[in-house]
Amino acid sequence: MDWRDLPPLAGLRAFTAYAHSGGVSEASLALGVSHAAISQQLKALESHMGVKLLDRTGRAMVLTADGQQLAQATQNGFEQMIQTCQRITGAMDARPLHIS
Repeated sequence: MDWRDLPPLAGLRAFTAYAHSGGVSEASLALGVSHAAISQQLKALESHMGVKLLDRTGRAMVLTADGQQLAQATQNGFEQMIQTCQRITGAMDARPLHIS
């Protein structure tokens, strides 16, 4: 695995939140950052990759074919990471509490 081929995780995270929620405002609420921060991360990700992930013609941004492919992959990847972290940290929740 060549880690240098991976785009910045902040950009991937913002992109995935956008793709999942369907809007910049919704993504900003989901991640607890500003609307401008999401927009900047989306543009930076496209610049880093050299590919248009969003079609900005018209009133609403929509995912391009490349954007749809990336959204599918990142959503699956982030979901697996979240589930694994929840499973690992949730294992601690199942332990009985001993008070002495």
